[in-house]
Amino acid sequence: MYPCQESKTIQSIPQSDVILLPVQQVEGQKIPHLTLAKGEVTGHKHRITEEKAELFDKDTILYLRVFSESVLFSL
Repeated sequence: MYPCQESKTIQSIPQSDVILLPVQQVEGQKIPHLTLAKGEVTGHKHRITEEKAELFDKDTILYLRVFSESVLFSL
């Protein structure tokens, strides 16, 4: 997953069952929602709650493009 602004140094960001890692821009199939994962036991959704991001799928890997300084992530 990657930020739009390459000028900042971003490290990995663990979020419960999801880990966000910075990568170079990758294009894939745009997904019409911002759910990164579903909890296997409880079924809760790990999702971006602000619409300042896009989610893409490429080769069964999800990539997140963020268009703002931050986004809200719900568990």
